[in-house]
Amino acid sequence: MANFFPRWTNTLPLKIVICGAIFGGLVTLFYWYYLTADYARVGYAPVQPVAFDHSLHAGQLGMDCRYCHSFVEISSHSNVPATHTCMKCHSQVQKESPKLELVRRSYETGEAIPWVRIHQAPDYVYFNHAVHVSRGVSCVSCHGNIHEMEVVYHAKSQTMGWCLECHRAPEKNIRPLEHVYNLAWKPDPKSGQTQLALGKELKERWAINPPQTCAGCHR
Repeated sequence: MANFFPRWTNTLPLKIVICGAIFGGLVTLFYWYYLTADYARVGYAPVQPVAFDHSLHAGQLGMDCRYCHSFVEISSHSNVPATHTCMKCHSQVQKESPKLELVRRSYETGEAIPWVRIHQAPDYVYFNHAVHVSRGVSCVSCHGNIHEMEVVYHAKSQTMGWCLECHRAPEKNIRPLEHVYNLAWKPDPKSGQTQLALGKELKERWAINPPQTCAGCHR
């Protein structure tokens, strides 16, 4: 009696198992790489061409973030400071320091310092810095305690779910506009006012209603 199934079907179950294992492995790899904190780059701290200590400049010296990131209030993107911004101070302060050799060379030649970007929204995400800081969202809410970082690192996950947590309850993060760039600011416990109470008051006063639909950020 002839075989009902062709001979090649004898190896079909093995092929299905192998293909299933490969597919499962790819799905696992995709999830691990794109949907976990590893892809969100929490803790990512690249070596910069010039060691810039934020804990010194923004912390000890109390420099305003806007001195270097001068477009953050008016632009959708926060700019990396140009070399001439650095030289406004360092033409006088530590002007012979070997640590600033690349800065001086950049200033003389006009060649930009190759800073390594740490925070980068994907191309399919619309994010406007000016909108956020003009409504009381401080730098620390998205970037962590920058004024305490000797080496800046990726402190927050900045995933879609993380953004939506703030859009659903912005009162947890918003603060008075005069304290947006005061990175060490906290509500005064002596006044009895908590972050949540103050945030709710500001949210109502400014009529803050962040978008929670796809079109809000994916345009």
